[in-house]
Amino acid sequence: MKLFFAVPKFLDRQLARVTIFLIRAYQSTFSPDHSISGAGNPVCGCKFFPSCSEYAILSLKKNGFFFGVPRAIWRVLRCNPWSCGGVDLPK
Repeated sequence: MKLFFAVPKFLDRQLARVTIFLIRAYQSTFSPDHSISGAGNPVCGCKFFPSCSEYAILSLKKNGFFFGVPRAIWRVLRCNPWSCGGVDLPK
């Protein structure tokens, strides 16, 4: 897939690193699956594997910021009460 505008790889990698840092901060503080506050709670849990935040990190590492963020947003939008869940790995 070609971009219509040139994005320097350095900028793409740096934005991905900052976003991954923010996701890791969310995971350690608020996430019901990853934080200490959610540990041992049988009600909390993601219906997808990996969880949405882990999917976002994998997508950012594989695709960079400009393609990884839209994929992560699409994954979060698919996580709803009417979805079946299951194993979903980033492409």
